[in-house]
Amino acid sequence: MARPSLTIRLPILMPNRAEQRYSCHGCGECCRDFTIELRPSDFEKMNRQGWDQRLGESWWVSFAGRRWLKQRSDGACIFLGNDGRCRVHAEFGLQAKPIACQVFPFSFSPEPTRARIGVSFACTSVRKSDGESLAHHHAEIVRMQSEVHEATQPMSLPDLVRGVQATEEEVGIVESALDTWLGNDGLSGSLRLEGFAWIAQSLRVATLDRVRSSKLRDLLHTLVAAAPQELGLLDATPPSGRSMKLLRQAVFARMEDPKIARLASQGRVKSVLRQAVTSWRWSHAVGHLPNLGGNHQVRFSQVEGVSPIFAGPEARSIDELLRRWLRVSLAGGRAWGSGLYGLPINEGVALLALNAVCAAWIAQARAASESRTIVSWEDFSYAVGRVDRASGRAPWLGSSGERLRVQWMSLSDSLRKLARWVGSARGDC
Repeated sequence: MARPSLTIRLPILMPNRAEQRYSCHGCGECCRDFTIELRPSDFEKMNRQGWDQRLGESWWVSFAGRRWLKQRSDGACIFLGNDGRCRVHAEFGLQAKPIACQVFPFSFSPEPTRARIGVSFACTSVRKSDGESLAHHHAEIVRMQSEVHEATQPMSLPDLVRGVQATEEEVGIVESALDTWLGNDGLSGSLRLEGFAWIAQSLRVATLDRVRSSKLRDLLHTLVAAAPQELGLLDATPPSGRSMKLLRQAVFARMEDPKIARLASQGRVKSVLRQAVTSWRWSHAVGHLPNLGGNHQVRFSQVEGVSPIFAGPEARSIDELLRRWLRVSLAGGRAWGSGLYGLPINEGVALLALNAVCAAWIAQARAASESRTIVSWEDFSYAVGRVDRASGRAPWLGSSGERLRVQWMSLSDSLRKLARWVGSARGDC
């Protein structure tokens, strides 16, 4: 008789960030936004609930050899009720839902001896920091861990640079240094963003395979200490046309949201062609941007008329959201390794910095869509949600093409220049 297999359960490490809180408030935004892939256990569990008969139609679709929750024409989940509640949850309880729905906005990032818990800022309540402390959810996350196979399996630490595995000490050194910069209350928001981009691109281009342990600590200490003075001495000219083109491409990659129903109806060839045309338009700033939640669509050129994100009266609250987003991403293991496409630390930090720059540009675009020239907290909150929903989830952001884009931006000093441009182009940092 075969012995039953034992499930390894890694200890859970919640982000130690007292300023970040969360409780589900039933807004239903995630149910209107996300495309949910069904695990075999999800499908079997929900199939027993008899939804085909209840709904009078199939509740799932098949695409690319996998099963997905069916969505309505507006992108909302078929189970989202008129009252904004999930019908599965309402009738059968939380544990009757697909595990991806149960876990959100949390995620698992396994390491050799623990699993870090990431928090997605795609959730409105997370961005508002509204609810209970993160520690309050510990027991429920432990319960869900057993249903997420990959969350129970130890994984190696990330590479420091590609091909050179980091030690636990080195992971802590990088995380601590970046958190120190982000947590510095003496910085303005614009300086914080530009400095984070500068430190990130410095790590991206450094030969870190020769800078290990105490040398890595010394390097990061020097970068963090020197940044406030160093940034004022660096080139303050606007980003080049190529830099802006790459930024628009990066924003498009984070805004692109293919829906299963549309992909299935259009077919692979039409879908690829549509994506190629849209990507070309973004690269060349041709036509209108998609709906960004404002009153009307805007042309790319109109974004240039919006002030930097820290130029308005809500600069302090925008800075609070920016630093909380980046610090929680670092603490939750969503800046490299298993939480971000398996990227090395130096590439992951640079990608995180580019995410922040993309969010700033989207916030400017949303302000333009409401005929405003000043960015509000709501604009930036919307933008952070759009960018973070793709981070770690959209596979193309972990592709060689995206890595090369970030590499060029780092080598050319474009990442820092872009951060300065969207944060404080007038030098008022």
